[in-house]
Amino acid sequence: MTMPRYGGPDDLALVDLPDPKVAPGEVLIRVVAAGINPVDWKLAAGGLDALMVAHFPMIPGWDVAGVVERNGLDSTEFAPGDEVFGYIRKDSAEHGGYAEKVSAQVRMLARKPRTLSWAQTAGLPLAGLTALQAADRVGVGPGDTVLVHAAAGGVGSLGTQLALARGARVIGTASPGNHAFLRELGAEPVAYGPGLADRVRELAPDGVDAALDFVGGGEALDVSVELLGSPARLASIADHRAAALGGHYVWVRPDGAGLTALAALADEGRLTVPVEKVLPLREAAEAWRLSGGGHTRGKLVLSVGEA
Repeated sequence: MTMPRYGGPDDLALVDLPDPKVAPGEVLIRVVAAGINPVDWKLAAGGLDALMVAHFPMIPGWDVAGVVERNGLDSTEFAPGDEVFGYIRKDSAEHGGYAEKVSAQVRMLARKPRTLSWAQTAGLPLAGLTALQAADRVGVGPGDTVLVHAAAGGVGSLGTQLALARGARVIGTASPGNHAFLRELGAEPVAYGPGLADRVRELAPDGVDAALDFVGGGEALDVSVELLGSPARLASIADHRAAALGGHYVWVRPDGAGLTALAALADEGRLTVPVEKVLPLREAAEAWRLSGGGHTRGKLVLSVGEA
């Protein structure tokens, strides 16, 4: 599935291209499923042009789950037939995961969790690593009370589960329709909007120890700083002002070790990936429209091939 130029969903085209080359330190993956993330269509629209070089036709997609088909030179970490998943962001945008085959650096991969489906696995890498790296940045640990903004979203639901797995208490913001879902995860839900700080204080009179902003906007940061007292344990993936305020702005990095840790949590039954819908590769445009609508609770995934 390619983009011939910067554009939107209607510009996606399903074409035949040669198999990708496999460089030293890489493996060739036969893709079973590819995860959809908002950055996919933002990148395709030119939203990251100031940061990344794009070559066309461009194959979008940074989240994949599949089977190793062939090794590049000195790529001994995996063998043909191994089931793997990864956040395969390269230095330039060209050869992504919306394809039957993709090459990927072994440092960006980990072995597929045994307990997750292919669709769940494909939905885990970018969102899971984002949540993990944000939680690591502010040192979420046992006994902490953590405020998670957009706790029912793709990243937020994973961040919520990670904090709980570390022994923290989670207060999560979400629309009322998602409160039951958050309770199922083990979090204490609150509605966002005016009066948020007061609603959080009803649950945590002394404020919170850490805050993870997965939504952006003025309210999330301002309320977080007010409830924290100090911004040192504030992390945002959506608002650059977090760093200027004394907290942390997090841009996710590929990390095979982090993926291995996420897979272990999944296999221990402490982390799951809600999947909203699985669509065939040929319906990638519809998946982008659904993602852009901003109303999906779980992950959107493309089904590409057979395991």
